[in-house]
Amino acid sequence: MSTVNLSNGISTLKPSATTEMVYQRFAIEPQDQTAVIGSRVTLPCRVLDQKGPIQWTKDDFGLGAVRNLTGFERYAMIGSDEEGDFSLHIFPVELEDDGKYQCQASPTNDGQPGLRSRFARLSVLVPPQKPKILQGDFLVTTEDRELTMECISVGGKPAADITWIDGLGNVLHSGIETSIDKIEDGPLFTVRSVLKVMPRKEHHNTTFTCQSQNAADRTPQNAKLRVEVRYAPKVSLKIRSGLAKNSRIIEGSELRFRCRAEANPPDVEYRWYINEKTVIGDYTTEMIIHNATRELHDAIVKCEVHNEVGKSQETETLDITYGPQFRHSPVSVETHYGSTEVLQCDVDGNPTPEIIWIHEESDRIVATSSNISIVVSPETSGRYYCKAHVPGFLELTGYANIFIRAPPTIVSQKIQYVPDEGVVKVKCTAISVPKAESVVWNFGGRELNFTLNNTPFYVQDEYTPERVVSTITLLEPISMYFGDYNCSVTNSFGTDSVIIKLTTHALIPVDWQLILIIVGLVICVILVVIIIILIIHCRERIKQPRMRSAQAADNDLRKYQETDSNTDRYRESDRSSNLSDVKADIRAGSSVSNAESVTALDSEGEGSTRGVNALALAGPVPNPLGYRYSADYTEPSFPPKNNDGSNNNGYVPYVDYSRDYMPPTTQGIDSSRESLSRVPSSGILATKKIGLSSANLGNITPQQTPIIDPRFSATYGNPYLRMSAAEHLRHAPHTAIPGVTPAPPPYTQAMRMNSLSTLNGAGPQAPLSAHYITGGPNGGIATVKRTAGALATHV
Repeated sequence: MSTVNLSNGISTLKPSATTEMVYQRFAIEPQDQTAVIGSRVTLPCRVLDQKGPIQWTKDDFGLGAVRNLTGFERYAMIGSDEEGDFSLHIFPVELEDDGKYQCQASPTNDGQPGLRSRFARLSVLVPPQKPKILQGDFLVTTEDRELTMECISVGGKPAADITWIDGLGNVLHSGIETSIDKIEDGPLFTVRSVLKVMPRKEHHNTTFTCQSQNAADRTPQNAKLRVEVRYAPKVSLKIRSGLAKNSRIIEGSELRFRCRAEANPPDVEYRWYINEKTVIGDYTTEMIIHNATRELHDAIVKCEVHNEVGKSQETETLDITYGPQFRHSPVSVETHYGSTEVLQCDVDGNPTPEIIWIHEESDRIVATSSNISIVVSPETSGRYYCKAHVPGFLELTGYANIFIRAPPTIVSQKIQYVPDEGVVKVKCTAISVPKAESVVWNFGGRELNFTLNNTPFYVQDEYTPERVVSTITLLEPISMYFGDYNCSVTNSFGTDSVIIKLTTHALIPVDWQLILIIVGLVICVILVVIIIILIIHCRERIKQPRMRSAQAADNDLRKYQETDSNTDRYRESDRSSNLSDVKADIRAGSSVSNAESVTALDSEGEGSTRGVNALALAGPVPNPLGYRYSADYTEPSFPPKNNDGSNNNGYVPYVDYSRDYMPPTTQGIDSSRESLSRVPSSGILATKKIGLSSANLGNITPQQTPIIDPRFSATYGNPYLRMSAAEHLRHAPHTAIPGVTPAPPPYTQAMRMNSLSTLNGAGPQAPLSAHYITGGPNGGIATVKRTAGALATHV
């Protein structure tokens, strides 16, 4: 026989020893689940060896034993009997589906007991409604006044979580109070969240957000509130101009302050204060301090701005840099040896001045502090200088003396002079520490009494802490009062006397001596300047002839270049034209020509003589001023010269002008043209050129002298013809390129005829033939050889 043991709703069949039975049992039992309202949910249930009918209960209420579950349209048992699957399917899930469910198998007729599964809890989740801020979506508030905002989330299951976010995106955690209530004892909840916040300027025109969410819907729902914050002005103050490079304020600078304010509402009013005193003036956003004095150092400049909400202010403390200045000047002291004295140097400055003390007698620094303590001795007495220094400013110097109490000492000049003009005075100056008690004057052995009304003088005493000055003033410069004055000074320690002599015999005053020294120095300077000017002038005078010569040479070269530029107008034959009549170098023997000629052995060849203004060019050169006109030349005759013709190599030994043209007549020529005074015989012929020595010219008669008319000398106008053949070849222009080689001036036949016809109609006729002039051997007389063709001159 078998027994049935029910434990926890599950039947266990214990077969007897004789018969073994199979009992129905659960393969899968339902589990707790959650479902969002409107979704699907399936509670699983599977029974093995199922014998009795299966049903589901909700909260211990049976739903039915058929799969269709009549009366419960949203419920159904799904699965198949063969598999023993009797799962409960709910769709759509509604809030009323929330509860506990159980799968049961009924007992059978053969005695098998019924089965009950464990309870499965179905929790239905409901998302909350959109939250709402009770204050609305816009709120006006005031800065620093507590603002309360309340957000409600209704109908959530479970209760919604509410989060607050400010306008800057910050999640708020403080100042929040939350309460949760069920709706009419139902499964839904209402959540209230209250936020208390202190609004600031930063919250102006920002939005506060209330977010709500629960497990049913993780997407937050928002409620927003825009806040307009009314706030007092936010002030910023700075120095716009007047600062130095190191951002410091220099004393005396003009300072401009700028005050800016942000406020809501924006209508504001500006007020300025310096050390809590209202600044007078119609200042708004800017305020000017025209002179930043040291009295304003550490002053507080305040800009105060008002609006409807309130007022705000900003301050700036002035840091003014200024030079040293004594608060109290150093004070001299009177003391005795062995005592200890303190000297003070009370100086104000910004930054703090650097202070040093210097002892005048020893000329050394004795301290670097504002106060100095000194043990008085003969070495430490005297004057002490206090020097204060602030970078960027002038040094400040003061002094104090340590006086040793002693009898007075008179330091006046013992000889004093009567001035030429003005009031006559006698001064007695004495150093007296302590202060002098009296000054007594004696003259002529008697004490002067200045209290009488009829005295011709009066006295004036001036006392200082360390000295006394007593001055006698004579009302009239009477000579009887000139002489020796006795001055006696007395103090509590003793008396000192001195004889002061008043006299009219004075040496040159020191001032006049200084004037004489200055005048002497000025005169010396003037003399030195004059000497320098004369030296410069003389050097310029020496340079002027050379400069004029160089300038004239430049002018001639320029004229030649201008002539050379017109070579296209000349015939090609002009390049080798030798139409000059006689190309011999004839020099006029005047002192002018001799002065203006130089012998250039190095540049022009041996024996070549050129004028200072002459150029080695083909063409005219300047004539000496003494020979510019035709009347400057004589009209000599040109007789033939007797010559034996020996050793002439077939050349005529002289130029035979008598056969070429008739000698010029002397009739009709004035006495000035007949004169030979301007043409000395010593200068007519160039001795080196034609071989005549000047020593032989005096023994030759006019008929025997081989004189050549300088009007027809080619060499007179052509320096090229004054050279030797070798020099001529060396200076000859290159003719390989005719277009480049400059052409000589066009000495054509017509031009020569025109020039000859202008000589008063009495000149010689042009020769019909040309001549070669060659030097004789050993420097002898030049010989001439006639040719009918072109001429070439050889010297």
